Amino acid sequence: MLVGERMTKPAITVRPETAMPDALDLMRKEHIRRLPVVNKRGELVGIVTEADLLKASPSEATSLSIYEVTYLLSKLTIDRIMTRKVITITEDTPLEEAARIMADNAIGALPVMRGKEVVGIITETNLFRIFLELFGARRAGIRLTVSVPDKPGQLANLARAICDAGGNIIALGSFLGETTGQGLITLKVEGVKMEDLIKAIKPFVEKIIDVRLTSGV
Repeated sequence: MLVGERMTKPAITVRPETAMPDALDLMRKEHIRRLPVVNKRGELVGIVTEADLLKASPSEATSLSIYEVTYLLSKLTIDRIMTRKVITITEDTPLEEAARIMADNAIGALPVMRGKEVVGIITETNLFRIFLELFGARRAGIRLTVSVPDKPGQLANLARAICDAGGNIIALGSFLGETTGQGLITLKVEGVKMEDLIKAIKPFVEKIIDVRLTSGV
């Protein structure tokens, strides 16, 4: 799955000369926390976050009057607050690569570029929604995590055993085990009783770490 399939589009942007209160109002209206900043030619020149804007706001302990604060904020433009060095990606970037870049750089969003044009933005919220889909979080079923030897054919054996028991795998994820040579597999299965599922998979796993019924939403 690629970024272009799951990014938020079109990206809502602001200009460098946008006043800080206007940018904050736009974020609250659109329920977003980040705004790419583009110049008159539509080229990306920065990004500003809700945290940046709130940090630039006066403290409640200020001695200024509300009228003075309002006036000063109206003169404070985004180009004085925004981050100018922006990490970007393209539409054909794999989602896991986008997630890695965000995690490695401790950032919550990446503008998505097509040449010099901002065509979307991928955020941590987009990735959380994909995570929910990958693990079938909104579907009812039996969720189980098992430990298997980290060698070829283990997943195929497990899937075949579940199929033979009448089960249908609706979600699956594989992870590194706690020790070398071990892998962890988390599945969600429907169409089979829990006792029948456990009996079917036991010959093909080292250990059943967790098993539970989930209701979905």
